[in-house]
Amino acid sequence: MSYRSLQATETAETIFDDFLARLEEKINDASLDRNDVVRDTLYEMYFGQRANVKNLYNHKYPIAARAVMASFDPRNVTMEPEYYSDIDIDRYQSRKPLIWLWQMFDRSPLGGNLLLAFKFRRMLAPYIFHKVGKNFKCFHFVEWSFGYNLSIGDNVVIHRNVLLDDRGEIIIGNNVSISDYANLYSHSHSVIDIHDVSCKPTIIHDNVRLTYHSTVLAGITVGENGMVGAMGLATRDVKPYHVNVGIPAKSVLLKPNAPDTYRKTD
Repeated sequence: MSYRSLQATETAETIFDDFLARLEEKINDASLDRNDVVRDTLYEMYFGQRANVKNLYNHKYPIAARAVMASFDPRNVTMEPEYYSDIDIDRYQSRKPLIWLWQMFDRSPLGGNLLLAFKFRRMLAPYIFHKVGKNFKCFHFVEWSFGYNLSIGDNVVIHRNVLLDDRGEIIIGNNVSISDYANLYSHSHSVIDIHDVSCKPTIIHDNVRLTYHSTVLAGITVGENGMVGAMGLATRDVKPYHVNVGIPAKSVLLKPNAPDTYRKTD
């Protein structure tokens, strides 16, 4: 099979680009309520036709269909971060419609189409996150807490089913790769009182790799070119150019490309 045969048709690419351009135009249209934009967009994505909002109030219309239509509207949805005591409700509410759009897009028939999905998420990301750099590539089912405490650098790749708990802030540098099922936290709970929450920034420096099912706990810094191996649990800082593995993760290797300044023993 040739590489060319793996590409979408020109018609499909035109449709995808037109869809994203029109959606972003609506998102930026001050005369439109983003909740309405999201509701109608989701209805079209799932049912392939324009939403007739009047059916929401039509008692002869199937009750399950009315429940679906109501749930497409972000105003009728409660999301987990809204239960957190440290939420900045104003900052979150301005992002909530687009967060709901992102999550429901992922669960739609379109979410697995990477050609469209990468562009879709890249388009939404600047409206949701504190900062996002160029060439951001995000696979499906990635979730975060608030969004407004999440900064992402250039050329970052985030794979499937990653959790980014940005309650205390997560800062991700340039050229970072986060593999499937990785978890990054920036809050922790007291062992005595579950309601006693501590938030600390978690920092992932440039050129870091967080591999499959790895976990980085709140307040941890992973240094430049550092790596947390598969299933690794980073409970302390990862030094630059070091590969940490295990539970808890410990350094087992200094990368061969490490500068001499990092080869000094402690």
